Amino acid sequence: MVAHPHERPPERVLETLESGPDGLSDEEAERRLETDGANEIVRTAGRTPVSILLAQFDSVLIWVLLVAAALSIWAGHAVDAALIAIIVVANGFFGFTQDFRAEQSLESLRKLAAPTATVRRAGESRTVDATELVPGDVVELRRGDVVPADGRLFEERDLQVDEATLTGESTPVSKSIPAVDAETPLAEREGMVYKGTNITRGRASAVVTDTGMETAVGEIAHELSMTETTKTPLQEELDELGRTLGLGVLVLSALVVPLLIVRDTSVVQAALTAVSLAVAAIPEGLPAVVTLTLALGVRRMSDENALVRRLPAVEALGAVDVICTDKTGTLTKGQMTVSRLWLNDEVLEVRGVEGGENDAAWSGDDTTIGEYDSDLETEIEIENETETELAKAETGRTADREKLLVRIGVLCNDATLEDGDPTERALLELAERLGADVEALREGTPRSDEVPFSSDRKWMGTIHDDVGYVKGAPEVVLEHCDSILTEAGRRPMSDDARHRVEGRIQAFGDDALRVLAMAYRADPTDVADLERGLTFVGLTGMIDPPRTEVADAIAATRSAGIDVKMVTGDNVRTARAIADTLGLGTSVLEGREIEGMDAETLARRVTTVDVFARTSPEHKVRILQALQGRGREVAMTGDGVNDAPALKNADVGVAMGIRGTDVARQASDIVLLDDNYATMERAIKRGRTIFDNIWKFVAYLLSANVAEVALVFLASLYGYLILPAVQLLWINLLTDGLPALALGADPRSADVMDRPPRDHGRDIVERQMLGLIGGFGAVTTVVMLALMLWTLEGAAEVTPYAMTMVFTAFVFLEFEKLYVIRWVRETPTFSNRWLAIAVTISIALQLAVLYTPLNRYFGTIPLTVSDWGLVTAVLAICLPAYLVVAALVSRFER
Repeated sequence: MVAHPHERPPERVLETLESGPDGLSDEEAERRLETDGANEIVRTAGRTPVSILLAQFDSVLIWVLLVAAALSIWAGHAVDAALIAIIVVANGFFGFTQDFRAEQSLESLRKLAAPTATVRRAGESRTVDATELVPGDVVELRRGDVVPADGRLFEERDLQVDEATLTGESTPVSKSIPAVDAETPLAEREGMVYKGTNITRGRASAVVTDTGMETAVGEIAHELSMTETTKTPLQEELDELGRTLGLGVLVLSALVVPLLIVRDTSVVQAALTAVSLAVAAIPEGLPAVVTLTLALGVRRMSDENALVRRLPAVEALGAVDVICTDKTGTLTKGQMTVSRLWLNDEVLEVRGVEGGENDAAWSGDDTTIGEYDSDLETEIEIENETETELAKAETGRTADREKLLVRIGVLCNDATLEDGDPTERALLELAERLGADVEALREGTPRSDEVPFSSDRKWMGTIHDDVGYVKGAPEVVLEHCDSILTEAGRRPMSDDARHRVEGRIQAFGDDALRVLAMAYRADPTDVADLERGLTFVGLTGMIDPPRTEVADAIAATRSAGIDVKMVTGDNVRTARAIADTLGLGTSVLEGREIEGMDAETLARRVTTVDVFARTSPEHKVRILQALQGRGREVAMTGDGVNDAPALKNADVGVAMGIRGTDVARQASDIVLLDDNYATMERAIKRGRTIFDNIWKFVAYLLSANVAEVALVFLASLYGYLILPAVQLLWINLLTDGLPALALGADPRSADVMDRPPRDHGRDIVERQMLGLIGGFGAVTTVVMLALMLWTLEGAAEVTPYAMTMVFTAFVFLEFEKLYVIRWVRETPTFSNRWLAIAVTISIALQLAVLYTPLNRYFGTIPLTVSDWGLVTAVLAICLPAYLVVAALVSRFER
């Protein structure tokens, strides 16, 4: 291994690695393979199915229920024990099925490596398995290859490499041999190639400097393996709630059992009371209902092109208050597109570059291009005579000069519509969109000679039918021109004309456009003539354009109280221009600056910066950690390998499904199947709605549990076990089951995106919910105690009649209270037909345990019409009391 090979001349690197241009011998390569290990990403062991299953039972609530089941068996109540066991197993099943997914981030990184490589051993080229490469090997690289290991270039010809998945750079990077400073960011190390990137042009030879986990992509793999999956705010709050309830049950049981024994209650009866208290205190259905509600959200988000990989992330989106988004392919289309042409004094702007319906339209300088489009298609398809094309263009007619510019872009071009350099493909796509038949034009105008592009030369030239065409860096092409096409025809290149061209080059550059110049020469004797005496035709300006819908989506998320920050590997000028177009702001912090900041300084800056440019994977993680350190809940979007560590460290990682790499997708929590940033807005809206619905059924379930505990405890002081465990389990099953689940289908409120994100430091059981739980619980307990005493009629022991009345009235009160809680959250009463169906089914089930042979298992008896009148009276008393409690609590909260 060589420290900082990019700052050393290639000869020094070869010397340090004890290698040379002919590579290593087979014996030396084999020895190094044994010493340094294979060139592969090491896979860490993930969770086994058994460990995932056992984790489902690692909960205080579950252990309390298991103890309650054991006590029920000891007391001879097998039905109670069986029901408790069913609840525990059902919760474990739901949790296991949702958590059982493979963590494949590292496996994806392994697959990213090239399967084979061309290596030079003892001066002979051969193909070997890429895993067999070692430091000091010399690899040969050609267009289309995937770089098999990190390496230092020592030979190259016109080499360009697509490093987007590693650096975020949207266009291929030209490579060269010279060394650079040690502090140079990875994206600017022109003398290096990196494992997993793609050769798009040229060829090269490089000496391998790092393999396996020592490569840049290997460092990302190591960082991913060290990242622990954190719990969402809701998970933490529900865990804390479970611990609190479990502790409360143990304390309450420890107090009640001795108290009952002192009051001459049998040990068995005291134990059964303890079991009832445990069952009453624990919302058995809460984990399952939360899981199923989140799963319902997953299905609905899938319909909206958002695939959820980690279930709790659905709700976590509702708490997000910062989105850190990549630029390339996320905010932009991810492909270079010609957006402007310049011909002397005329700027033509291409409309529809963002995928609109006007793709074949132009606008600019009062030029009517609709007519020109038709001319272009006809003449390029049919008229391949180069002299005719030049003669027309030299008359100065704008349409003919435009056509010549497009013609040069097609013929002086090595790409195809399907493959090749993105900038060259953009020129072909422009011609095709204007109706040209690219293949017919190339076949009708064959190339007789060429000057290939090189990073040193910075231009390429081709000769067709005694005419030479040149395309390249504008400042270089301009130096070779002595004339220019104008509206008055071909004219000498005056100083004024040259200054106009230079001014337009600067203006295009300031707008973050990638600029190419087009020129020609008539009757060149050979390719050497293409370096002088050229006629300047015009400029093309290209950009990876913003997606049409992104600006509105950003505005919507910002109105919801969410900050949006661009974090990209692209250069400052491009990043600032895109950010300005999208209304993100233009405050920029560069990766170099981040490296010089300590954690405290960075934490101060991150909240005010809109754009982070030239960032490495390490920078992105530091930015996230700085934001999280300031209490922010961060979602990170991205699609490249370079995004994976940040995606996994983020509170919610969001990957792109189409352009996204396997690495990014597997490291994420959510995948946007359409790569559409606007889908983020819908996902956040869904996340907030899901939290609202979870809030409603947590309040609903806990208010029932409080009333059950208070009723069982106070009744036990009178010597009555008014609700045995089997009935409490049934109440919880009916209320925690279908009705609570149906709450998950409640529609979103109209103001869901007008509210700020919920404070993830604020418990789900906050003041408003505590007020509802306490108030509803007190009303239910008082009325149920009164009903118990009324129906007992002074009996010394609980009668089946009193037990049935309290049992039935309690169930129906829960259904009544459900609609009151929805009213508190401003949910229209009849907006959820699934809830009405769920309540109807639950009522039918309750009637079944009263009027069928099932009643013997529940200790109930059939009720008469007059009994139902008493139940109705209880409902009529409680409804206004519930509404008063809800109104008071809501008013106090406001």
